[in-house]
Amino acid sequence: MKSFTLSHSEVFSILFSGISEGALIVNKSQQIVELNSSAAQMFGYEIDELKDQHINVLIPKNFHHKHESHVKSFIKKDERRQMGKGRNIFGLKKSGETFPVEAGLNPFEIEGEKFVMTLITDITKRVKTEKEILNLNASLEDKVQKRTKDLKNSVEELSELNELLKDEIMRRKKAEARIKTALQKERELNDLKTKFLSLVSHEFKTPLSGILTSSTLAKKYTKTEQQDKRDKHLNTIKNKVHYLTSILNDFLSVERLETGKFTYKFDHFSLLNLINEVVYNANVTLKTGQIINYPQDLDDVELYQDRNVLELILSNLLNNAIKYSKEDTTITLDISFDDKYLNFKISDEGIGIPEKDQQHIFERYFRAENALLNQGTGIGLNIIKVHLDNLGGDIFFESQENKGSTFFIKLPIKHDN
Repeated sequence: MKSFTLSHSEVFSILFSGISEGALIVNKSQQIVELNSSAAQMFGYEIDELKDQHINVLIPKNFHHKHESHVKSFIKKDERRQMGKGRNIFGLKKSGETFPVEAGLNPFEIEGEKFVMTLITDITKRVKTEKEILNLNASLEDKVQKRTKDLKNSVEELSELNELLKDEIMRRKKAEARIKTALQKERELNDLKTKFLSLVSHEFKTPLSGILTSSTLAKKYTKTEQQDKRDKHLNTIKNKVHYLTSILNDFLSVERLETGKFTYKFDHFSLLNLINEVVYNANVTLKTGQIINYPQDLDDVELYQDRNVLELILSNLLNNAIKYSKEDTTITLDISFDDKYLNFKISDEGIGIPEKDQQHIFERYFRAENALLNQGTGIGLNIIKVHLDNLGGDIFFESQENKGSTFFIKLPIKHDN
């Protein structure tokens, strides 16, 4: 019988799937056990050159002693933080060149072994920009002083010099405003990265533990009459893998939508085939006694849209309805259309959305107060909203806490280029 136990390397590869920045993982001995290509390129190495190396190979020698004690203290405390806060830190390239970096640290544990994931950003450009800004301010100060002295020498030139000074002050204020805006955006980006890293660590830890446990237990049932027990653990593994795949796709969709790398692929396809496939896949995740009601005599219609995106939208909403509903409940999918628009309605008998949380439900990473104990990343509905906006569609909902929710989708049958 096949074993589903994942190696550390496979676990780390899953963690790296949603990370576009330089990232590496070290063990308690500060040896690099895994890294992504972005980190290797940043320091001028090939990936294999850095594996099993001590982290000091990436740190200038004059920082080795302090870094050693900082890392030991950090692992002992077992809490994530921003490395080098309040002081400058540097990386060391293979060529011997040093460069400024920022690093976010996040500890985690797998099978009793402690590791630290580090998210590294090369801030050379930012440091250069800050230096240029300081030089600009110094230059502006010199100009202000010079023109103030000139004002004292001639009353006749007062008006002209005053206007020039106003122009300089205005440019300075604009420069300061740009600096503040850039710094604010950078802080927001760093907050999102930290939150993302925390989400990855939290959301992957539980299903991965479940996969490891089920694969270990399944190996113990070797007799023919124990097939039902093997099937139980295999189904657990399949569901956990399905969940991991789902959130990985969510993370990748967020990155592509943010960076403008997402490309819609429009084609002709059958509505009936799409609905049958979506419902079939959703049935795999149903709880005991749950059923999905959907039109059995649905008239077929040819759509011209991005099939994969529409499948993602419907699957996400059906999976939410299943996840947030109890056993022995009904999820209903209603479909209607006219000459121009498709209309979907997905209803459940689940926990509903508290009224005070409803205004935030499409915000990224937001999770309603009564859903915090359920697995989830808080980005699925945000992705759906962005896709529908891009495709000329719309989404809204009605919900009552402890009674259920209904989501309404409107989407053009044919995308207008």
